[in-house]
Amino acid sequence: MNHKKTILVLLAALLFLATGIQARARKTLYPVVFAHGLSGFDNLLGYFYFGNDFGTFVGDPCDEFLETTCNGKISSSQRALAASVTPFQSSEVRGTQLADRIQNYMTTTGATKVNIIGHSQGGIDARKAAAVLRARYGRQVVHALISVSSPHRGSPTAKYILDLGPGVTSVIDALAKLFGNTIYGSGNDGIAAAKQLVYNDYSSTDGITTGMRAYNANYNVNSANAAYYGSIITAQDSINTNPALYLLKEGFYNIDGDGFCTDDCDNDGAAGRGDGIRGNNDDDGLVGINSQQMGERLQYNEWAFSFDTITVNTSLGYVSNLNAPSSAQMTSKSSVVSQDHLDVVGIPPDTFDEEEFYASILEFIVTKGG
Repeated sequence: MNHKKTILVLLAALLFLATGIQARARKTLYPVVFAHGLSGFDNLLGYFYFGNDFGTFVGDPCDEFLETTCNGKISSSQRALAASVTPFQSSEVRGTQLADRIQNYMTTTGATKVNIIGHSQGGIDARKAAAVLRARYGRQVVHALISVSSPHRGSPTAKYILDLGPGVTSVIDALAKLFGNTIYGSGNDGIAAAKQLVYNDYSSTDGITTGMRAYNANYNVNSANAAYYGSIITAQDSINTNPALYLLKEGFYNIDGDGFCTDDCDNDGAAGRGDGIRGNNDDDGLVGINSQQMGERLQYNEWAFSFDTITVNTSLGYVSNLNAPSSAQMTSKSSVVSQDHLDVVGIPPDTFDEEEFYASILEFIVTKGG
């Protein structure tokens, strides 16, 4: 009898493990829109944005017979849109374009609301898109708004690029070398893109107020625009570093991104002040951790024998005013995903499972009613 019980327990354990391995995210109530960051929609260092290491879109469900180039970790009936906006532009422009793409998608599919997952500048664009859509429809259109690696309070990299010298050529060339030659396409504006991602207004003489401080005041965390706000924070370590970002770090400086002060008191382009220790895994190569929290800080939990999960880090609280986070919200390394800025959108080489990462975000959105 004891042997039979042991066998039954082992079989149950194996069944549990098998179920965990085969688990997939449930279908979200509303479609999910993926909003890309700075640079090309389908050519970020030669790779597809929001893809796995082989170029498969992480929001593509396996909904055709024997389909293999898809994400088998999401529901086969999941609805998703990989939205494309001008690669190099301000979020004032890109946010309106994103709203246009979403409105067209809703008209075509009959969806009444959407969820948005935005990486880098895409998470910033999403806030304006949510405001524009609310104004157009006269109601809340975005349910969950999740940002990944977004510089909500600016990036020192943007200021560094602008500081390269006078004239447009130096800025555009720097962006082209870093992100690809899509910047030379029609409608792109490298200066506007870089000025957007500096915390303070970069130039007081150009007649235009730019920068994340002013943008945040206009498009802050607002429950009228989206029902839920959450953010995932990334910071590279010595193992998970993309060669392009490593060369960037070695070429000019390593962002010191875990200090606190009101506004940008050290004038590095991002709110906060570094703690003086540059190489302590406080940035993802482009954005410091002091810039990334919006709304709730989310924790990505990786499990070897079951489906990965997203949970809320309740100890750090909620960032409702993007220009006034607490010291802990700007400096804590708690719940930081140890990946660089490019690993999380499918730019190899890396060991990151992009398909399960975004599947876990979709499952989390389901738990939030989206």
